[in-house]
Amino acid sequence: MLVQAAGFGLLAAISPTALLVMAVFLGSDNPRRTAQLYLAGAVLMTVLMAVTFLLVLRATGLNQPRERDPRYGLRLGLGILALAVGAVMILRARRAAAAVAVTGAEGPGVPATGGEDDSTGGAAAPRKPGMVSRLTARPRPATAFIAGLLLFAPSATFIAAVQVIATANAPVTETVLAVLIITVLNVLTVWLPFIAHLAAPEATARALRNANGWLVAHGRTLAVYGLAVAGVALVLNGALGLWH
Repeated sequence: MLVQAAGFGLLAAISPTALLVMAVFLGSDNPRRTAQLYLAGAVLMTVLMAVTFLLVLRATGLNQPRERDPRYGLRLGLGILALAVGAVMILRARRAAAAVAVTGAEGPGVPATGGEDDSTGGAAAPRKPGMVSRLTARPRPATAFIAGLLLFAPSATFIAAVQVIATANAPVTETVLAVLIITVLNVLTVWLPFIAHLAAPEATARALRNANGWLVAHGRTLAVYGLAVAGVALVLNGALGLWH
């Protein structure tokens, strides 16, 4: 149980956006306090959601042997959801690239402000800053805490990790240990840079600055690959469980 839950927890940790936001907060005027609040928000959301899903899954009886098919059916559904989200990200990226190409072909347009795609579809219209862009525009401890809460809303792979724990019928001590493990893994991209910054502030800040460009350029691709791997793993796990 622990190995399977940890595997899904590790897949849930793949979040280039969370790492980029941490880099911004560690480069702020009050880096340690801001990063601490970001970590606190991430941990709080992770623990609350883990406990909530654990209680809900057990209250619905999915931990009972007779509910074997619904358990694997849920896992299959989570895998399909992860693949669907990855497909949407690819389509949005192609749409954004096409809009940039059209704008460039027609001449200089209004510079994009970054963030989410404009839903109106106008190629030359300015795009509104996304939620993450607004939260990191002026890094402060309060906004960092909110960013931690919002960015660590549960993903399909995190729910799958909790489902593995909830349906294992393990002792309380092992259940608590498993929840702690997936919590630590889920917020890996937050606590690891934070600890590194405490140990070596200048070296960590320099490494994050160097990684920022690569993450901006390839973060979406990395996230899509993570969703694809997680989706395939969940679909295979759910399908094989239902088959047997």
